[in-house]
Amino acid sequence: MHEALGARFTEFAGWLMPVQYTGAIEEHLAVRTAAGLFDVSHMGRLEVRGRDALTLIQKVTCNDAARLRDHQVQYSALTTERGTFVDDLTVYRFREDHFLLCVNAANREKDVQWIRQHREDEEAEVYDVSDQMAQLALQGPAATEILQPLTDVQLDHIRFYWFEQGEVAGVSALISRTGYTGEDGFELYIPAASAEWVWNRLLDAGQSAGMKPCGLAARNTLRLEARLLLYGHDMDETTTVWEADLGWIVKLEKGDFVGREALRRQKEEGLRRKLVGFEVLDRAPAREGYPVLIHGRVVGQVTSGSYAPFLRKNIGLTYLPIEHTAIGTRFHIRVREREVEAEVVPTPFYKRPR
Repeated sequence: MHEALGARFTEFAGWLMPVQYTGAIEEHLAVRTAAGLFDVSHMGRLEVRGRDALTLIQKVTCNDAARLRDHQVQYSALTTERGTFVDDLTVYRFREDHFLLCVNAANREKDVQWIRQHREDEEAEVYDVSDQMAQLALQGPAATEILQPLTDVQLDHIRFYWFEQGEVAGVSALISRTGYTGEDGFELYIPAASAEWVWNRLLDAGQSAGMKPCGLAARNTLRLEARLLLYGHDMDETTTVWEADLGWIVKLEKGDFVGREALRRQKEEGLRRKLVGFEVLDRAPAREGYPVLIHGRVVGQVTSGSYAPFLRKNIGLTYLPIEHTAIGTRFHIRVREREVEAEVVPTPFYKRPR
């Protein structure tokens, strides 16, 4: 199906993924101005079921899942004893005894084992249902207009980070108002066998609105403009949730969870470094892995960096010593054989109009 649309492919987390169709910049701009359709079936999908499902999720994640109501979604993280990331994920609550976790593709087996490892006397089981489902993301300001004729679910009634169950193009679906682009839109969880049917119906429905099929390259630049972090790049098992500047998902007051003590202690003692957004004051884009320097000394590297097609700037993310993280602070990045100047700027770099 993707080949027929002219996709170029790349290996990603053990999957062969469309990296682009007509061009990464063209696809990026389509999402910002109209809509884009992504096949994100590579993501991991885990179900937690049982009488103590909520208790188990509370134990292994740092956000407070007890605040969720039925059909609400929450961004969270599985944390190590050191307060670092096993993974970041979204938590979907069906009922107190039934949750769906959307996790990163490369981490799905690790995440299942991690959760099971921390289950003690809780009556709850973790199931990897990734292969049973496909996952499509329809993103952009025209997303509602495109999707509504294909479903009886009233899309305007679904709030951001909530979901409903219904049908899309006659196929049973979980319709979630979430995404990884910084735009309004929906993620659709459907039976794997129905993926091609639903994909094609969406492509047909979106043609008049200017929707394009989009690949991994556009997804990456879109999420970077919106300052949405990527596991294995902007955070991992060496970075704490505070350091990644995601403190809003840490709920120390909820009670004990894996990593709580380390995170409490780090908050009291203060951070030594923090993730910041930067703009390159030069025409050269700063790519992932490029050395970051302060006063001629290497202090880290670019974790994510790219030309931002909608903003028409070179932007990126990096960890800096805490005393150099103020907005307006300047530092250097070694781009090939020369050092270019960069400046710490407010994030997200892009915020969609309300």
